[in-house]
Amino acid sequence: MKRSLTLLALALAGSAHAATLTVWTHFNDKAEVAWLAGQVKTYQNLSGNTVKVVNVPLDKIVDQLLKTAKQGKGPDVIVTLPQDRIGQLAQAGVIEPLTRTARRSEFDQTTIRALTVGGKLYGLPMFAESVALVYNRKLVPTAPATWADFLKVAKRNTDASAGRYGFLTDLSNAYMNYGFFSAYGSYVFGDQDGTLDVRDIGLNNSGARKALSLMNDLRFKDRLVPADMTGDKVKAAFLKGNAAMIVTGPWDMGDIKKAGITYGITSVPMPPGATGKWSPFVGVQGVVLNAYGTQKDLATQFAEGLVTSVAQLSFNQAGGRIPVNIGVRMRLGGNPIVAGFGRIISGGTPMPNVPAMGQVWGPWSDAVNASVQKPAQDYATLLDTAVKAMQKTIK
Repeated sequence: MKRSLTLLALALAGSAHAATLTVWTHFNDKAEVAWLAGQVKTYQNLSGNTVKVVNVPLDKIVDQLLKTAKQGKGPDVIVTLPQDRIGQLAQAGVIEPLTRTARRSEFDQTTIRALTVGGKLYGLPMFAESVALVYNRKLVPTAPATWADFLKVAKRNTDASAGRYGFLTDLSNAYMNYGFFSAYGSYVFGDQDGTLDVRDIGLNNSGARKALSLMNDLRFKDRLVPADMTGDKVKAAFLKGNAAMIVTGPWDMGDIKKAGITYGITSVPMPPGATGKWSPFVGVQGVVLNAYGTQKDLATQFAEGLVTSVAQLSFNQAGGRIPVNIGVRMRLGGNPIVAGFGRIISGGTPMPNVPAMGQVWGPWSDAVNASVQKPAQDYATLLDTAVKAMQKTIK
């Protein structure tokens, strides 16, 4: 820690005049707000500069930045933005590419890809999340390693008449089930050397059809996931000890711990006939800089201070977010939530960060939902209809 503070002090020593940085944040969790206040205090004490923190709701940040950035009235730094907003703002030219950061190699490279647009990094990763297979160790002592093992343990723990389920997930949710699509070689947008090609949509290829077929089987053939099983119902069943395995994310782990359930976190096994591993979407939030800011060097120094290993460790301790600094993950290897979701994130697929993703969710979600409403559907027609709808609106 002393070394990090010394380096920061040396970096700031060349600043002859005190300056004021404006930081926008959407943090509202008390522990995370307190963490940011502590980081600000450290920076101010070392630099002699002032940091003004302004709370802006996440759903207001993009519009406010677009309105104020070019007028010189926006923030210097934003803590934090999710990757889809970063892609939108990068295309609008109002956030700064971080070409001079020396910290790129410290982060999980999945998170770096998530914040890269057109080959340029536009954010310093702060935290990440994905879904995983969370299981009750009382009912499932050992994580299933194969799909056959998975089905066996799921069926052994299923007795619908008694309200017990071996495996539950919201089969109608496209986001939650992307791992099946990726395992079969389906994708949202083609990737050309790190640049997403929104004209190349892979959600109606043979792999996508296999993914829908598998999900349909989980409901109608294997009789594991009943109809109308929403995310809230999945969680409730697990908290009551009535579900052996579920798909969920870090956001539910606090309640699972409070329920006193001894849990494990792992990947869904590779489905039958898949071409790759189950690789769910990874969402990343990062610290970004205003492209029209007049104090970019100071803003960069402040932003980098928020993602040092010391800061990442304390941020995890404050709010439980999954750190993206590889060294910090190793130090927290004894934390089952960090270790479990950290492995999934490293092997996950960055959720597309381009604005065109906004035209994907609706048609794709409709197709996924329709595919599990009755047995043996025409998956090709469902997906082709969805992709045609996307193509009409994506420019």
